[in-house]
Amino acid sequence: MLKLLSSKIAMQGNESIAGGMRGVYQRKMLEVRGAFEAGGVSGAAAIAARAAAMDELVGGLWAQAVEHEPTLKAGVTLVAVGGYGRRELFPYSDVDLLFLLDGKLAEKDAKGAIRRVTQEMWDCGIRVSPVTRKIAECEKFDPENAEFLLSLMDHRLVAGDGVLYEKLAGQSGPKLLQREHKAATTRLLELTRARHAKYGDTLFHLEPNIKDCPGGLRDVHVCGWMTKLRHVAVLAQKKNDGDHAAGEEDGEFRKAVEFLWLVRCFLHYRHERDDNTLDWQAQDAAAETMVGLTGRKSKKADAAYWMRLYFRHARSVERRVTQMLDEVPAPSGSKLLGLRRERKSEMQHQGFWLERGRVILETLGEFGHEPAEDPDVVLRVFAAMARTGATLGREAEERFSRGLPLLSAHLEEGPTLWHHLQEILTGPHAGDALRSMHALGVLELLIPEFHGIDALVIRDAYHRYTVDEHTFVLIDTLHGLETAQMGGMAEWAARFGGVLRELPHPGLLYLAALLHDTGKGRSTGDHTRESARMAESVLERLELDAYESGLVVSLITNHLEMSAALRRDIFDAETVRAFAGKMQTPEALRMLTLFTYADINAVHPDALTPWKAENLWRLYMATANFLDRSVDDERLGAQEESELVHRVVALLPGQKAAVREYLEGFPERYVLTRTPEQVRTHFKMAMAFESDAVQLDFRYSSVVSELTLVTRDRPQLFAAMAGALAAWGMNIVTADAFSNRQGVVVDMFRFTDSFKTLEMNASEHAAFVKSVHDVITGTVTVEKLLSGRRRGRRKAPLVVVETRVEFDEKASSHSTLMEVVAQDTTGLLRALSLTLAAQGCNIEVALVDTEGEMAIDVFYLTRSGAKLDKDDEKTLRKALLQAMDENAR
Repeated sequence: MLKLLSSKIAMQGNESIAGGMRGVYQRKMLEVRGAFEAGGVSGAAAIAARAAAMDELVGGLWAQAVEHEPTLKAGVTLVAVGGYGRRELFPYSDVDLLFLLDGKLAEKDAKGAIRRVTQEMWDCGIRVSPVTRKIAECEKFDPENAEFLLSLMDHRLVAGDGVLYEKLAGQSGPKLLQREHKAATTRLLELTRARHAKYGDTLFHLEPNIKDCPGGLRDVHVCGWMTKLRHVAVLAQKKNDGDHAAGEEDGEFRKAVEFLWLVRCFLHYRHERDDNTLDWQAQDAAAETMVGLTGRKSKKADAAYWMRLYFRHARSVERRVTQMLDEVPAPSGSKLLGLRRERKSEMQHQGFWLERGRVILETLGEFGHEPAEDPDVVLRVFAAMARTGATLGREAEERFSRGLPLLSAHLEEGPTLWHHLQEILTGPHAGDALRSMHALGVLELLIPEFHGIDALVIRDAYHRYTVDEHTFVLIDTLHGLETAQMGGMAEWAARFGGVLRELPHPGLLYLAALLHDTGKGRSTGDHTRESARMAESVLERLELDAYESGLVVSLITNHLEMSAALRRDIFDAETVRAFAGKMQTPEALRMLTLFTYADINAVHPDALTPWKAENLWRLYMATANFLDRSVDDERLGAQEESELVHRVVALLPGQKAAVREYLEGFPERYVLTRTPEQVRTHFKMAMAFESDAVQLDFRYSSVVSELTLVTRDRPQLFAAMAGALAAWGMNIVTADAFSNRQGVVVDMFRFTDSFKTLEMNASEHAAFVKSVHDVITGTVTVEKLLSGRRRGRRKAPLVVVETRVEFDEKASSHSTLMEVVAQDTTGLLRALSLTLAAQGCNIEVALVDTEGEMAIDVFYLTRSGAKLDKDDEKTLRKALLQAMDENAR
């Protein structure tokens, strides 16, 4: 009894001691946070202070455990690994702790003590990631768990058996690295390139993850690991590492790392968790406190300007890690993604040559001149990079940077510069070459106007990239049209690629693409006009002739016109006529079509859908026909309808009269935008009214699904469909509504599954279709369906969209065009449809689109078979604004 009581008292005493240690740790963390937020502690100091406090806590807890179990004095070592091992312990980062055992101590004998230590850390609010390994296990490399080897490369002793740690540090660890450095390097490259690909191989995201995005802290770690692995390889080969000594860093890279440390500490304290996403609200807060400049509060700064600081620092890191990855020779037979190293050597050029996909500058050029100071050599280097995909090594970059001032003094403008620039722009790898030029300051030297959009952030939830990166992605997209592509857009890439090959002056298209957004660097409001004005200055310096300059300026001035036309009924002759009036020549039309295709794709990876590509192609063809004046529009329409009827009849033998009766009265848009197979399906659905008056055809796709309703016309059908889809959380991307003379309605909705409900639950497909059917038949009301959907508190929009309702009486010969621009909210389309129905308006055509958080809905309306008058428009606008306001609440 006394023994039991004594043990209980000892345990209580231990708990009291552990509680005291936890209290000391927590007080220190509060002090560090207070000093950081007051600007008295840098990011580097904050993470080092947490690591030191963690050492004290872990050491104390282990000492207490050993006191309780003296047999653990030997045979167990606590090793800090990963970020903790580097003494880079961010405020809410996990603590990577290795419990290392010798071969004599069984793991079960140490399990209790390890559990108590880790539990005490969890009780202190510390996210600990403990790993237990025997020393022999630390000599084995598992390619499927390469992360353990990487974390083990950053290790240090915290507590426990020092002799055992020396065995790890002096024998087991070095032997493992020496034996497996090639495999480890290969695996590190694979992991890094896969991570970069996840983020589109670009650091220029508007809301970047500062840890995992290219140019983030993970890339800083990769640079450190690559340096260590290279040093091990040099020792294994008994060679002198020469120019690339381990640990070599330049001031720019060091400043970038310290900036990222500072920002990550800021994000952790702001979110009070390990959240490394620099979202818009965090950007505003960072700009307000001027994090990254002084660490102290200052006058409020513009968030977009502050983000330029982030991107410039991230670019330094991204350049360093790219250089280090490119310096690793691909193993024999390797097909590592992104490694273009199969070429052993290429043609010698004056001042440089290409070897294994890298640019090698001559030590001294002709007459002892430095090639990096010769504009002709420098521009030919970037032309070769654009042509072959070769990259610059660190030594070449450093020489280019040093030679930039003299390069500026010797630069010749006019036709010579345009010749070099055109070679760069038309190379298949132009985007990457331009990125390198931009990072080194060479692009701004040639085109100073580009400097204004360097790392420029436009606060728009729809766009993924900064303005300069958007420009490079656009150019990448255009060049991608000339190569074979896979995936859902391959067919359209092939079609538009044929148009690109027809261009007599492709260099002008790429030049316009490079300059089209330069005006965004000026706060004038209309960036297209400002970009065109700035382009005129560039064109004057390049000395292009009047025709070529006119093409470039016209394309930049009108570069948004085709996107705007796509929000109209492209099958309406007035739409085509109005758009064609802005195109002076067929070449200008081809250039704008290609530009629009690439511009939409460069907004973000999901912006260009097959549906948008199809509409763009149709508008291009219709406008080309209009410009050529070689086709009679009315006769063409009649021929197409007759041909379609013939093709549909061929699919439905013996039903020619019924098919003609069904098609009678449908607008031309219906017969031109549907395949014969689709029309056959709709016809069969209409013929099945006796069995079910509401016919639904659901085509699921993980990208964009389609639901078609065929039924008899009745009031509020369109609104009911929109409401049913909204109740399921579907985001409608486009919708069409048609009716024939017999009152048969064909409504087609294309939508995305925002919450992945249908993608993750295939069994829900039937329930989804049934619920829509019930709404249309009146079995279930839309209101009931909407109320059954769980609604949490609405998330505040990242960008507030100003609501607009505009009318255009001239866009169509028979309808009034109404455009609604508003915040994209659940139930918006239904609210609009109900209001239109209540005002007695008939929807002839509906074109629905979304851009980020902005809905752009266009309706062609009639009332009693005629256009709306001014009073109708005024009343309708008021009713719509009220309905949208109520829906948003």
